[in-house]
Amino acid sequence: MADAKVIPFDEERPRRRPAGRRVRAVAPPGPQPVRAVEAHPGETHPGETEPPPPAPAATGDGWDRRLAGGLAFLRRRITGEYEVDEFGYDKELTDQVLMSLLRPLYDKYFRVEVKGIENIPAEGGALIVANHSGTVPLDGLMLQVAVHDRHPAQRHLRLLAADLVFMLPVVNELARKAGHTLACAEDAQRLLEAGELVGVMPEGFKGIGKPFGDRYKLQRFGRGGFVSTALRAGTPIVPCSIVGAEEIYPMIGNAKTLARLLGIPYFPLTPTFPWLGPLGAVPLPTKWTIQFGEPIATDGYAAEAADDPMLMFNLTDQVREQIQHTLYKLLVQRRSVFF
Repeated sequence: MADAKVIPFDEERPRRRPAGRRVRAVAPPGPQPVRAVEAHPGETHPGETEPPPPAPAATGDGWDRRLAGGLAFLRRRITGEYEVDEFGYDKELTDQVLMSLLRPLYDKYFRVEVKGIENIPAEGGALIVANHSGTVPLDGLMLQVAVHDRHPAQRHLRLLAADLVFMLPVVNELARKAGHTLACAEDAQRLLEAGELVGVMPEGFKGIGKPFGDRYKLQRFGRGGFVSTALRAGTPIVPCSIVGAEEIYPMIGNAKTLARLLGIPYFPLTPTFPWLGPLGAVPLPTKWTIQFGEPIATDGYAAEAADDPMLMFNLTDQVREQIQHTLYKLLVQRRSVFF
């Protein structure tokens, strides 16, 4: 297969009267009253032109277009006539394949409800900061679909992922194609300065690997590196709260010895996994809500503000408290875990 091209990051026509039943007045000689004479469809009279026959109804146009589009897509994939950016992001593949695979899970299985989407800017860079949970990080993928499908501008979210994601053979390639990149300040700043939406979940493995008894209790947000990145890029921070992901794999235990042998942060034990085998890996069909809070502006700070540890702490705590408060509010409003 050929390599993909890599692009750098930096007077109306008068309407004819339709054919139909026409009535013309005929004035016979004498004082008789006027009698209307009907013209049958298709009949012409002096001074009139025959209307064109109706066009046959198009059949199969939709399927023809889909088939042609699908074949053109396959040709581009085979010949390498598609573009990726320097991070490996493949917009065409993401839109036409990856999003289509995730959308049934988003729409039908988790039935995600989105609130506050208007708080995400229509253009320019912004950093979306969300809570992280669920044992398996499906919340990041659902967040990506929510931003793309619900935002009027259909914006793409570039998620910052942990090192482990890019160490797994197949997952690594798919993550790059979907626009994810390594969770480092340099990559995040370059994306933000290029006007991209960047998503970060500062809890990391502490969030998705916490026991079920600590659900919806935010873990530590690190040292505020995401705040420093937003300050340097001068982009707003949008807090995001996700409810529903905590219950898809209720983690009741952690096989730490097995986790160390496998080289992973934790090995989850849930009510169904590993006891039911592959069936235990199916997530529970919980009802999700994703709410985007009001953005926190950063462009009003001086350039050296990014090096102020006290400011970092205060802004980090502000973002964390806003997410936690919204989580509690959504939990109170929730009728049921599954409805």
